Amino acid sequence: MGLGLTGIVVAALILFIVVTFFKGVRVVPQGYEYTVEHFGKYTHTMSPGLHFLIPYMQGIGRKVNMMEQVFEVPSQDVITKDNAVVKVDGVVFFQVLDAAKAAYEVSSLDQAMIALVQTNIRTVIGSMDLDESLSQRETINAKLLGVVDHATSPWGVKVNRIEIKDIQPPRDLVDAMARQMKAERDKRASILEAEGSRQSEILRAEGEKQSAILAAEGKREAAYREAEARERLAEAEAKATELVSNAIAQGDVQAINYFIAQKYVEAFKELATAPNQKFVLMPMEASGVIGSIAGIAELAKESLGRQQAAIAAKPPRVPGA
Repeated sequence: MGLGLTGIVVAALILFIVVTFFKGVRVVPQGYEYTVEHFGKYTHTMSPGLHFLIPYMQGIGRKVNMMEQVFEVPSQDVITKDNAVVKVDGVVFFQVLDAAKAAYEVSSLDQAMIALVQTNIRTVIGSMDLDESLSQRETINAKLLGVVDHATSPWGVKVNRIEIKDIQPPRDLVDAMARQMKAERDKRASILEAEGSRQSEILRAEGEKQSAILAAEGKREAAYREAEARERLAEAEAKATELVSNAIAQGDVQAINYFIAQKYVEAFKELATAPNQKFVLMPMEASGVIGSIAGIAELAKESLGRQQAAIAAKPPRVPGA
């Protein structure tokens, strides 16, 4: 019986030694830090690695995760500055920098941060209109980050990012905004269409203007050319008439015969090519034309004879008389 009691004592002693050993040896994994308490009072923090404690006098207080963490902010109703109710949720990225503060300065770190972020979301979005809250998420994120990071600094926490995930207006408000957007797009389309029509009309008017200017210049040039041609024709006829007159004055009967015959033939040509005449039938014997020319030639000879007789009968002029 004594041996049995001795075996029990030895077994109990071995168990005590083993338990004491494990209580005095601690291994802290990477990414974590453990706080050490001496009879319930914080003394120091153990970093990742192997550590030894005084059994039964020192113990592990808190096991703090030192890696960057993320938690979602539950959706909540927020009233904007223009009294629109929207549902807002988000996500927060943070990291514990001081394990002792995170363990002993705040009772429940996660719940405290969620409450803090939700409160500041209501404050920030409540100071904005609905349109601003929908279009300025970066501004909202920056304001939230500044306020929450400052508030959590005494807890040994660094807030790295706060992102608003979704802002959901009421369904009827979404429909109204869609109608407003459609009306605005229709308005812009009408303005662009009107501007295009206006520009098209301007270009068409400019083209017609240039065409009219070119047509007028063409008519002016044609009129100038026609007037110049008529002027030259008149000069030629005048020159021909002058030459024929000079020839007649010098007694050239063939010149007046040629002149009268030319005019006679031209008169018949114009009569035959008149637009209001479809058929012309006239006696035009060559002998009649020659007879007419011969009669005119005789008259011309008689006139020239009188002129020469008058010149011969005129007494000569005496110089100095």
